[in-house]
Amino acid sequence: MSTDGQGRSHWFDDEAGPVVRPYAMTRGRTTSAGQHRLDLIAVVVAEPHTDDPEGDQSLSPEHVDIVDLCRDNPQSVAELSSELDLPIGVVRVLIGDLVASEWVHVNRPVPPAELPDESILRDVINGLRAL
Repeated sequence: MSTDGQGRSHWFDDEAGPVVRPYAMTRGRTTSAGQHRLDLIAVVVAEPHTDDPEGDQSLSPEHVDIVDLCRDNPQSVAELSSELDLPIGVVRVLIGDLVASEWVHVNRPVPPAELPDESILRDVINGLRAL
């Protein structure tokens, strides 16, 4: 704890800025209700709301930041974590909250088992070349 020039104390380092523990941002949770595992490359897209997320009292500043970042340009979970300088686990919980409150939706990557077989793709390419 440091003090300012007037003897008042504050709980941050002037160079580091305010420090908030990750568990405080998620209220001690490691998952959110109904949250499925979010891959690092899952893309978060803001829902087209007419409301401003800052007016929603249930959202933290971090929630609002996520919605704002995804509003114009969908972001991956990894990009959000990097942009917000927050641990991936915290970002996953916050995104889960936003999905539950319908501020965002998540486009998950296609599982490898559902991707087409490489031999089929080669046959298609060879067929196209034969045309």
